[in-house]
Amino acid sequence: MINTNVYSYINVLDKAADAAWLRNEAISNNIANVDTPNYKRQDVAFEEELIRNLNKVEYRTMDAKVYNMRLSRIEPRVYTDAQSVSYRLDGNNVDIDTENVYLAENQITYNSLIQCLTSEFSNLRTAMGNGG
Repeated sequence: MINTNVYSYINVLDKAADAAWLRNEAISNNIANVDTPNYKRQDVAFEEELIRNLNKVEYRTMDAKVYNMRLSRIEPRVYTDAQSVSYRLDGNNVDIDTENVYLAENQITYNSLIQCLTSEFSNLRTAMGNGG
């Protein structure tokens, strides 16, 4: 993580991209275990924690909120989703169609985050006079 307010948005985007990567791994695990008895799907908690932390910061502008947020306190974490729910007799709660939708959605999110990171670095290069 880079420590300066110039990189505040980059740090948030980087953390979000890490969370999306972790979610991709969790979804891939779910898909791989679709036929494993008693397997429970996993997901990643991140976005809600990010929003909660942004709302804790009592500044009016998003720039000020992002700069003053304690990003080190926000870590994506894998959790078991709907442990008591099962769609099948074998105790597994993975629905392959749903997981494929989540995977596609997450890939779009990850690609968008990477594009935003690329754009932020491009803006920095331009601001430093090294636009090419």
